[in-house]
Amino acid sequence: MIPRTLFDSDLDGFRDAVRKFLENEAVPHHHQWEKDGQVSREIWEKAGELGFLCPTIPEEYGGVGADFRYSAVVMEEIARAATTGLGWALHSDIVAPYILNYGTEEQKKHYLPKLVSGEMIGAIAMTEPGAGSDLQGVKTTAIKDGDHYVLNGSKTFITNGQMADLVIVVAKTDPKEGAKGTSLMLVESAWDGFEKGQNLEKVGLKAQDTSELFFQDVKVPAGNLLGSGEGQGFMQLMQELPAERLQVALTAVAAAEAAWEWTRDYVKERKAFGKPVMGFQNTRFKMAEMQSDIAAGRAFTDRCLELHLDRKLDVPTAAMLKQWTTDLQCRIMDECVQLHGGYGYMWEYPIARAWADSRVQRIYAGTNEIMKEIVARAI
Repeated sequence: MIPRTLFDSDLDGFRDAVRKFLENEAVPHHHQWEKDGQVSREIWEKAGELGFLCPTIPEEYGGVGADFRYSAVVMEEIARAATTGLGWALHSDIVAPYILNYGTEEQKKHYLPKLVSGEMIGAIAMTEPGAGSDLQGVKTTAIKDGDHYVLNGSKTFITNGQMADLVIVVAKTDPKEGAKGTSLMLVESAWDGFEKGQNLEKVGLKAQDTSELFFQDVKVPAGNLLGSGEGQGFMQLMQELPAERLQVALTAVAAAEAAWEWTRDYVKERKAFGKPVMGFQNTRFKMAEMQSDIAAGRAFTDRCLELHLDRKLDVPTAAMLKQWTTDLQCRIMDECVQLHGGYGYMWEYPIARAWADSRVQRIYAGTNEIMKEIVARAI
């Protein structure tokens, strides 16, 4: 594979630490977590102790102030180990940055240290039963009433939803203003009127808790509005979405690399008609094609990572990246299942679970059809 010049020896050491942690603390338990529909809270706390949660948060708020490459390492290793129940990327690199970038000093000091340590688990509630990629269609409302907002509505498909202690809720503070009336609220799950629905049963990502959330007259202190005023939510969401789409791409390519490696080992050992499956030209050509495609995906993703580090990753480029790498991921998974034959369809084999886990990547963070629309509008 092409050397990754963005990653130095310090990052290699960090990667080794994350990989060993996952091998010892997550991989042996992941099958049970899939049955449970969520991971243990204990692994969140252990990860917090070792600095694997929110590594980019500054020291003044409890973090270590590392750059985004450290977050990328954690995401890639989770994907490579197929421990997809760990919703750390959303917690560390979506929820925490919203608070860091838009929160008041009081909000940062109150919430960020708890997110860094794993004391609080974070989620973001955008999607509703009638509004997915179209965030302008959000129906949840937060209406000002004295020194608080009254929050009403429902959300669905919320990652970390069952375990979340803190949820960033997308709501309309002025329903008449459409996108301009959208705000983000910091809502604690222990508050009266906040109810968690069922843990949704999904095709893949079975160890990752994904829930419905319901808000009935939840009193949100006015100080928990994210930003300096109402109506800033849509702008905040748009500014953070390129980073979210980069995260999806990082996991897509890492998962594809892992699937290719599992398949390489399998076709060298598995025999058909008296010789290894790798001995057939079709297999060799498929493996070569996939390796080339993955290398191209890695180069594109690392370039976008570099742009993000320089704060130059724009919306259309992030959309292209998300669409291309997740399509690649799904194509690689399908080819690898095929090369595993019947065993590729057995849940005990990592490739079967990775195949199931991959499909949603083309849906969340904005569907790939929406990504194409974003790119087309910029032409």
